Amino acid sequence: MERRLYVFAASAFIVAAVLGSAWVTGQFTTPLVDRTNGYVSELAARDQPWTRLFRVCEALSGLACVVGVALVPRVAREWPGWLALAAFGLLTFAGGLFPLDCAALSDLLCGRTATSFAHRIHLLAGVLSTGAVLAAMALLTACWRSWASGLFTVLTLAATLLTGAGLAVGHGVGLAHRAQLTLIAVWLVYVAMRLLVVDGEQEEQVPLRVAPGRAGGVGGARGQAPNPTIGYGRPHVVEEGTGPTVLITAGPGAAWFHWDAVAAALAASHRVIRFDRPGLGLSPRSPAPPSLYAEVARLAALSPDHPEQVIVVAHGVACWHAEAFARLHPLCLAKLVLVEPACPGGRRPLSAARSAGRWLPALGATWGAAALARLTGPPAHRLLTGLPDPSGVYRMGKVPAAVAGEWLARRDMAADLLRLRVDKPFPPVPVTVIGAYERDGCRERLAGDLGAALVRLPAAARPVPLRDPDVVAAAVTGR
Repeated sequence: MERRLYVFAASAFIVAAVLGSAWVTGQFTTPLVDRTNGYVSELAARDQPWTRLFRVCEALSGLACVVGVALVPRVAREWPGWLALAAFGLLTFAGGLFPLDCAALSDLLCGRTATSFAHRIHLLAGVLSTGAVLAAMALLTACWRSWASGLFTVLTLAATLLTGAGLAVGHGVGLAHRAQLTLIAVWLVYVAMRLLVVDGEQEEQVPLRVAPGRAGGVGGARGQAPNPTIGYGRPHVVEEGTGPTVLITAGPGAAWFHWDAVAAALAASHRVIRFDRPGLGLSPRSPAPPSLYAEVARLAALSPDHPEQVIVVAHGVACWHAEAFARLHPLCLAKLVLVEPACPGGRRPLSAARSAGRWLPALGATWGAAALARLTGPPAHRLLTGLPDPSGVYRMGKVPAAVAGEWLARRDMAADLLRLRVDKPFPPVPVTVIGAYERDGCRERLAGDLGAALVRLPAAARPVPLRDPDVVAAAVTGR
């Protein structure tokens, strides 16, 4: 999928170059614009006959450039260059939305009356976009160490200086501006060609960010932290304490540190194991979308060796994984604690959701996912949990992709669990279901089906492990 993302990103840049070169046809359709002394953007001025065509082309060119940047897989050292190129795309889009009132240099009458807000915005966007694309060319050239990109950068800078000089002397602006735009379009095609031949093995190296004194958990926790990148690899596991083993699997989008209070209450008398599912927390991505059986296999791999048994604590949709684990590995389980379990519906899985889910792991490694996570991740996490993000995991692009992937896989997981309930009996182990009262009685029915003790809590916005960790710990210890 990563390889296809390179292809799509390259295609977007080629589209941006082609649409950005639509001015070539304007030399014949709009003869009133002076080719020697007029801006190219004068073709899209409000008083020109083909204004809508050239405005649409300019706006779509900018959007295509932004889409191209969003689809490029991340390489950490290149972020300033891609950010500058995204800014160029956005400013180009703004230039298409806010056209000139008239042909500023070709029409002698233009500008004699007060210009509109859109006219001034277009001129400002033009200046800023030129600076942004020159910065992008210089920064990416420095990262790539490419003589070809360097040549385009120098020539574009020279054409920009000539444009400024022509504006100062009042002659030759149009020729220099057209040369500048041609070089930018050719450079965008060069970027596309470079993406098409890249080996696709470059990965962003994200340093392990853990709050001081935490060591990946609480109270002397030992963290098995793989290389915490957006690439593929082993999951992030935190282990602490000694005694009977408690394996904690978090709810949708949650990370290991959301269970710090529960782990702290249990670590004095239990061996507590927490982990982050693929793409969540500090765990790397997985090349495959989530599935019920993959999560069952993960729980089995983290459980102690036979004959020791494990107490499994699960939250939300992870309760499905825990129940499936109990049915498929009954001899491994000592006790099951289901916290706010989700109820599987009877709706059929969607093939479109499966197809989208296969793309999400790769999309989590792109600049678009990184930007989305940076903008929305920390505030959304604080809003939902009321907690800070000590390791900055919700600033990583892989996290929103993993959350979306788990949401898309819900119907498939529910269907697999319903089939397991028919084929595999539930073992005779103690079960506790913890949750607030629900009108549909889903959790009450689940507790009845599993022969579980039901602990009702008042409804609240925050998840039970955050607001009532002692209730969860008491369910594990049986106090």
